[in-house]
Amino acid sequence: RYRFHEGDGFINPVDVTVDRRGRLFVSDSEAGVVVVLDADGDEIGRIRDGLIRPTGVVAHPTSGEIFIVDTQAHQVVVFDETVAPFSEGGRVSRRFGTRGSGPGELNYPTLIAAGPAGDVYVSDALNFRIQVFSSEGEYRRSFGELGDAVGEFARPKGLSVDEQGRVFVVEGLYDVVNVFDADGRLLMTFGGAGRADGNFWLATGLALDV
Repeated sequence: RYRFHEGDGFINPVDVTVDRRGRLFVSDSEAGVVVVLDADGDEIGRIRDGLIRPTGVVAHPTSGEIFIVDTQAHQVVVFDETVAPFSEGGRVSRRFGTRGSGPGELNYPTLIAAGPAGDVYVSDALNFRIQVFSSEGEYRRSFGELGDAVGEFARPKGLSVDEQGRVFVVEGLYDVVNVFDADGRLLMTFGGAGRADGNFWLATGLALDV
């Protein structure tokens, strides 16, 4: 267990992921960087090339690439350490997404997850949906819409995908977690605003213990 604080170099940490080598990647939206830490919690690099406001970050389970959501750029930015070491700031391998509301377009995306088949799932916040892309950035599909009914979105935030392809999405306004199947059909919802057991307050992110 490690404890990090502002004195360690974080201004506004948003998301964290762990790669296959056990390194931690922590996005700092205000600093405009993703800080790389070793297994002991010591800083070993900072990814900053071309980033404006990094928020979501995920280490791809098969390629090892680091996928970073740049909310202000309305894009997903991919870094490959074989192109440039993270200890030297990294270098953008590719980008995908542009601002808009059409398929494959993003409007202030926030968080990201990787699925068992290698696809990446992006919380497209102000389009009130989840978009699914291949690891190369090709648009696959999307699900979700604006609304206050069960399974609809007002503030989609953190998300995760299990080994069966089920997608768990935090709905931040209503403090619930919506669970969808691989095709985007709602399976169940749990949580709710409050301070009692099983309730959430200002829910943002989640992780699966699989």
